[in-house]
Amino acid sequence: MKETEENLTTGTGLPENAFRELGADEQYTPVMHPAHDQAEVTPYSVITGIVMAIIFSAAAAYLGLKVGQVFEAAIPIAIIAVGLSNALGKKSPLGQNVIIQSIGACSGVIVAGAIFTLPALFILQATYPDITVKFYQIFLSSLLGGILGILFFIPFRRYFVKDMHGKYPFPEATATTQVLISGEAKGSSEGGQAKTLIVASLIGGIYDYIVATFGWWAENVTSTASGWGQAIAEKTKVVLSCNTGAALLGLGYIVGLKYAFVIFAGSIFVWWIVIPLMGTYGSEALTAMSPDQIFKDYARMIGIGGIAMAGVIGIIKSWGIIRQAVGLAGRELKGKSTGAKEIRWQMDISMKHIVFFIVIALVAVLLFFWFGVIHTLWQALVAWAVVTIIAFLFTTVAANAIAIVGSNPVSGMTLMTLIIASAIFVAIGLNGTSGIVASMVIGGVVCTALSMAGGFVTDLKIGYWLGSTPKKQESWKFLGTLVSAATVGGVIMILNQVYGFTGENALVAPQANAMAKVIEPLMMGGDTPWILYMVGAILACILNWLGVPALAFCLGMFIPLSLNTPMLVGGAIAYFVSNSSNDQKVNDARRDRGTLLSSGLIAGGALFGVFAAITRFAGFEYVNPLSEGLTQILGCVAYLLLIGYLIWDSKRAK
Repeated sequence: MKETEENLTTGTGLPENAFRELGADEQYTPVMHPAHDQAEVTPYSVITGIVMAIIFSAAAAYLGLKVGQVFEAAIPIAIIAVGLSNALGKKSPLGQNVIIQSIGACSGVIVAGAIFTLPALFILQATYPDITVKFYQIFLSSLLGGILGILFFIPFRRYFVKDMHGKYPFPEATATTQVLISGEAKGSSEGGQAKTLIVASLIGGIYDYIVATFGWWAENVTSTASGWGQAIAEKTKVVLSCNTGAALLGLGYIVGLKYAFVIFAGSIFVWWIVIPLMGTYGSEALTAMSPDQIFKDYARMIGIGGIAMAGVIGIIKSWGIIRQAVGLAGRELKGKSTGAKEIRWQMDISMKHIVFFIVIALVAVLLFFWFGVIHTLWQALVAWAVVTIIAFLFTTVAANAIAIVGSNPVSGMTLMTLIIASAIFVAIGLNGTSGIVASMVIGGVVCTALSMAGGFVTDLKIGYWLGSTPKKQESWKFLGTLVSAATVGGVIMILNQVYGFTGENALVAPQANAMAKVIEPLMMGGDTPWILYMVGAILACILNWLGVPALAFCLGMFIPLSLNTPMLVGGAIAYFVSNSSNDQKVNDARRDRGTLLSSGLIAGGALFGVFAAITRFAGFEYVNPLSEGLTQILGCVAYLLLIGYLIWDSKRAK
């Protein structure tokens, strides 16, 4: 226990070897000692987690449908959990706070799975009135998808969180862990870390809240805001843009320069090569489009094809891990021992139980498709097979994306799933409006499964760093999924009645609109950009052959440039801070302090993002009197000040 207490005095509040690869004979010892039982699952932690899941499911659904961005719920929930435990005087609350965060964080991942797909049914309903959407379809799609995501990922937990220790940056997990560990601060060193985290959270949160609510400076600084930038964009379709948010800057710092550069390179390839070529030498319709429109309607499709192929490549590379997980299940089912008794810190749900629950869940999915969606057994069987295969194989891809960049490309993988599923459905005679409903509900199951797998790897990595019991996290995740799915289903139905997803003043629902745009021509007859998908797939193969991380590069092609540029800025700051001294110990201390500060920026941005959503929901509308040119200048100034703060405060470490 002495070793752990000493480790708590290092730069991030975690053991010194938490973020680096371990030596040959080196072991990682978490904050909560693995040999001792911890207070984790209690009435307090479970009830608080359920309340958090309900509140944040509603908030995330509204904000996601309004602006297309689902905030990271785990971080604000962790902040609230720490604050509550301190206010109530809880003793040793760390284990309970992990459970609260784990249950509550189901909200964000279930919301992402649901709102990226299912509102497309309401959007297409305006054109095809015979499309009907029922609450149970939304609820069961989210619930069953979430359950499959949990069950399919558990066999891979050990590989991602233990075997690959130090190889992935885990940016979201890092930020959430820093928040949770701050609640354990008792000594002067830990108290100083908690204070640093709180100050950074307030700076990042207030900064992002002002931008989102009042717009006193530009949220996106872009070259098209100037006359010369517009001229270049019209003539060459070349644009440069950067989101000035604090949370994204912190995210880039934690991701690091290597992956941030690869992601940015993917963005530059699309925005400075593909879009200018399409806009200059394409058809008249293409040349008349803005760079943003070309990206949304055409260039982004290359990224979708690339993500899909990168996923296939990832599955091939992970085949040994998949086979190992299946083999373990087989040995346990035969009653063979898997080795010595495991300590609490590494105990998962029994593989026998996992296999049993997977069978039950898959039977439930089949019955749902047969009686609730398609009504023809053999067509339901085909849909079931598509969901089972894609959800299982792409589980590792979703987890890999979250581990690397903290961003899950579920919308891209779901679009590819819709395309594959729709092509199969049309071939077996399931098309028209019934085919649309079947494809979107099935897409919702897959999207939620992949979203859950990506979110769950974050939870389990947090638990690994801190020393929670994986079995308890895994078991209670199902309850959070149930609560979140019910809440999201009700919220989507209510928002459709109050605002709608089509017409004036409707909710934007950008991902759902993209899904609707893709699915309609497939089911109702129309053109599908197969060539663009193939180009992306071939590019991913070439990147893999060259040794470039294909998934990270293709993520950059799929995500807008304005969101990738700050990743590079943050990564560059991390590199500069980590190499700013001739003394390696000073460099390490500065890097760790920067990680703490960046975690605060992410945490503050996420928490105040909820406040901004509540402000909007309350009907507050601020009319900004400043001109666009002035807000752009102020945006540059504010962003430079934020960058200066991160560098200056990081270098204060001794």
